[in-house]
Amino acid sequence: MADRRQVLRFGALAAGVPAVLGGAAPALATAPRDRDGRPALVIGHRGASGYRPEHTLASYELAARLGADFIEPDLVATKDHVLVARHEPEIGGTTDVASRPEFASRRRTVVLDGVTVTGWFTHDFTLAELRTLRATERIPQVRQHNTLYNGLFRVPTLREVLDLRKRLSKELGREIGVYPETKHPTYFRRLGLDLETPLVRALRRAGLDRADAPVFVQSFEAGNLRSLRDDHRLRAPLVFLTATAGGPFEDPTSYAEYLTPAGLRRLSRYADGIGPEKSQVIPRRADGTLGTPTGLVGHAHSAGLKVMPYTFRAENQFLPADYRVGTDPNAYGRAIDEQVTFLRTGLDGLFTDQADIGALARGMAFARV
Repeated sequence: MADRRQVLRFGALAAGVPAVLGGAAPALATAPRDRDGRPALVIGHRGASGYRPEHTLASYELAARLGADFIEPDLVATKDHVLVARHEPEIGGTTDVASRPEFASRRRTVVLDGVTVTGWFTHDFTLAELRTLRATERIPQVRQHNTLYNGLFRVPTLREVLDLRKRLSKELGREIGVYPETKHPTYFRRLGLDLETPLVRALRRAGLDRADAPVFVQSFEAGNLRSLRDDHRLRAPLVFLTATAGGPFEDPTSYAEYLTPAGLRRLSRYADGIGPEKSQVIPRRADGTLGTPTGLVGHAHSAGLKVMPYTFRAENQFLPADYRVGTDPNAYGRAIDEQVTFLRTGLDGLFTDQADIGALARGMAFARV
């Protein structure tokens, strides 16, 4: 069964130096670089979520130490309007709240962007109450190793993430960026807990509200990005996230329409990049194997937009059929090869659950002969 050591064998984990993958060592060539001449970015998706429970300070720190250029906190609000890092406002699957009898009565059903969801929600907890909970692994059946860390880490605030970014930048001797996502901004705004105001305030307090800041603020809602730019006058770069179907909540324009050449030009009036689902860059064929590039990268670059797709994961079940190794869905497949293939389309960066694999793939993208 393929494991992390096999995937990374003969490699230098985060340095991007020459490596051998089952053959003679190729000459090191220039790593893929963005349109400004900088190397394509490795973005630690929810931190190093392949190795630690997601959205914890431990996960973010490990991602940076494994070579990530940016760490990605998803932001939701507490009852007392503090931004914290969770993938969704519902926290039954990422904390131990279900085992806490004192919070049993908080379990309820809400309509979240048109979808009925039952569980426990951050906006029903004050920060002090949320601090009593501990993070757990979201997909334990896939990442059983991560369950070792269940109960060790608390839910971090955005301020703590920004403080960590500053400390790690100094300690590691390189700028670590932060890539926050506003989760369900319309939903939270209707609760009287808008995400924009405390986010902009936190970035300004940290000295990160400028065009050249090591920051990308991302959202699946174009209206949220327009508000950040026009109403809140945020100067930090903005990224519009897209999915393979549907469109932003209560937005008549579909994601597919946003990604047409005309749609991309309109986006460029207020956004600096796009974050497509990776199959929008290279789709899969009917048999699950990797197909050919769509041309999205070129169209986006022509509109002046960066392209940083999500999400690259090492386990077989997340890989194209022709990049899997063996039959165990949770074993590691040819994750490096997949990322190299995508990087060669000209990406400006990629989101990965395993930052060391992303850093190694970047270093190898143009190294093979």
